[in-house]
Amino acid sequence: MTIAEQKSDQKPGGSPRRRFAPVKVTVNGVEIPASAIAREAQNHPSGDPDIAWNQAVRALAIRELLRQEAERLDIVAEPLTDEDGRRETAEEAAQRVLLERELVLPVPDEESYRRYYRQNEARFRSPALYEAAHILFAADSRDTAAYAGAVEKARAAIAELKAAPDRFSEIAKALSDCPSGAVGGSLGQIGTGDTTPAFEAALIRLEPGETTAEPVETPYGAHVIRLDRRIDGRTVPFEAVRGKIADYLAESVWRRAAAQYVSILAGRASITGVDLGASATPLVQ
Repeated sequence: MTIAEQKSDQKPGGSPRRRFAPVKVTVNGVEIPASAIAREAQNHPSGDPDIAWNQAVRALAIRELLRQEAERLDIVAEPLTDEDGRRETAEEAAQRVLLERELVLPVPDEESYRRYYRQNEARFRSPALYEAAHILFAADSRDTAAYAGAVEKARAAIAELKAAPDRFSEIAKALSDCPSGAVGGSLGQIGTGDTTPAFEAALIRLEPGETTAEPVETPYGAHVIRLDRRIDGRTVPFEAVRGKIADYLAESVWRRAAAQYVSILAGRASITGVDLGASATPLVQ
């Protein structure tokens, strides 16, 4: 726990604030001021102020723990400048060298990369594409009567298309409220996330050449959708993603080792106001 349970949901003006008053946070007798925590909380945006505060407390407590250990080991390091031009502080440099020196990092081998690739093949598959057309009967979903009317119009269009499927383009040009109506309702190629969830779900269920049997309702109105072609995704070759896998596994190994190291240091330290368990990962690398 990092906060005392002293509940207070709003400031006098009505704006939200942290629900709990902060407790004193110390690492081996060194106090982390509330003002420093408040500044650090800006780096941990969250809809819940308590979460941002707690994350800031953990980050600062871990940094203080590492600072003290680097000082104990008399580590002095030359600050580095990253690719964005930001230069480390002397403390950050010392903590970086401390972790480089103290962490034991097993190096993933080629078989580890290939095993991760096999076990997560779906992550390395390009998304499917859909060539589709639609007819939109626009209506505001908040206007119950207008929306119901749009749904009925879509149903009538579906009934007409069942009798004459080849009239889709003609009906789209005559009735669709979407600019795509000018080109017979064609939407070109659509990928995952390009449309609303309801539209996408209906599209995925269709077979090429099939039109929806019922209107598809979205916040924009009622749609009649036709799938013209599905282009299935392809699995990206291992060689094309090997570098990304290597980077990911190396970072995962580093984070686990760093969390274990911080847990060991915390177990030897006297800490109040925050619990630095095995899940605590240093915010430097």
